[in-house]
Amino acid sequence: MITTHLHPSPTPKPRCSSPLHSYSHHHLAVHIPLPRRHRHLARPAAAAAAAPDLLASVESVASAASVLAAIVLVHESGHFIAAASRGIHVSQFSIGFGPALARFRLGPVEYALRAIPLGGYVGFPDDDPESGFAPDDPDLLRNRPVPDRLLVVSAGVAANLAFAFLIVYAQALTVGVPVQAQLPGVLVPEVLPGSAAARAGLLPGDIILAVPGAAPDPSVPVLVDLIKASPSKKVPITVSRTAPGAVDRQSVELTVVPDTSVDGTGRIGVQLSPNFRVTRVRPQNLADATVLAVREFTLLTGTVFDGLRQTLLNFSQSAEKVSGPVAIIAVGAEVARSSADGLFQFAAVINLNLAAINLLPLPALDGGTLALILLEAARGGRKIPREVEQGIMSSGILVVLMIGIFLIVRDTLNLDFIKEIL
Repeated sequence: MITTHLHPSPTPKPRCSSPLHSYSHHHLAVHIPLPRRHRHLARPAAAAAAAPDLLASVESVASAASVLAAIVLVHESGHFIAAASRGIHVSQFSIGFGPALARFRLGPVEYALRAIPLGGYVGFPDDDPESGFAPDDPDLLRNRPVPDRLLVVSAGVAANLAFAFLIVYAQALTVGVPVQAQLPGVLVPEVLPGSAAARAGLLPGDIILAVPGAAPDPSVPVLVDLIKASPSKKVPITVSRTAPGAVDRQSVELTVVPDTSVDGTGRIGVQLSPNFRVTRVRPQNLADATVLAVREFTLLTGTVFDGLRQTLLNFSQSAEKVSGPVAIIAVGAEVARSSADGLFQFAAVINLNLAAINLLPLPALDGGTLALILLEAARGGRKIPREVEQGIMSSGILVVLMIGIFLIVRDTLNLDFIKEIL
């Protein structure tokens, strides 16, 4: 299963299995709404203008889906190549789920492209009574030594990590690597209508430069803590904004009185973000490109794994940020529409998310299988009873499927054009 958590600012996934022993994948992410599509009949001029927009939307969705399919292909190829390199029997290699659109057999392996391109699996004939292999065949995956099985199971994650680095390296060589330059203050990208911030005169695009009780250059966490601690209290703030028609920014003094939340803390109804400027650094040579790629890959990897840690530690508060394959394609489509260059980062982050999630020691994930193999090794090579292992994996697969169906339905209903229809 592919699992993914994308962060709103450089930013989860169930897994299912065939009757054969297999590795499978789905995806999760933070939802970014697709552009609205209106239901009313357009006038001829509007209809003519809408045609290119519709074509652009289809192209961007196709681009995002293609990236997702390529990531699945890379992950499953990792499992497949590792198994083939060790002489382990493989019976199926499938991209997608559901009915087969095309299939062919090459030697003992059936290759298939299926109707739903949001996952895939490599099938091993360990439990297939019609495979023709004896139960004690030494080349069945379950009969191989622990190191061989560890290699096969972890190869999908390794393939995604390697692919993510290659994507970042290609980005460095072609469009350059984005570098953030921190600027003073905290940016206010959004202000909710009717909120305490709106009543105080705070506007989208304002930059909060100073708040009594905060550091001279306030940060997002400091501001959030201060607002939460000040329900119904006057909080003077200094903001910088650009007046209509003006070029230079001007300083404005405002006083915000946070509303009181149900838990007794203050809230003002804004989105806060670090204030920074993004520039692109292009390498002078291959050595520069390597350094930039390693630095960016390290940064993205740290961001993804730290985000996963925060999600797990604060799951009750961050569960709504976990999304399914529909939301991932929505995010990717939005990225593709805004800038084709952004697909580099989108693909790299999805690869890293897939690697991180699949390392979790949960049933139906690669990490769960790795945990069982390591437990067997800790038991001195004594295998875990087959019935116990299958029970653990089957229960995990069922839970993951239920979560996956819930996320797909929820994310579909959250799409803007679906909301308009409903």
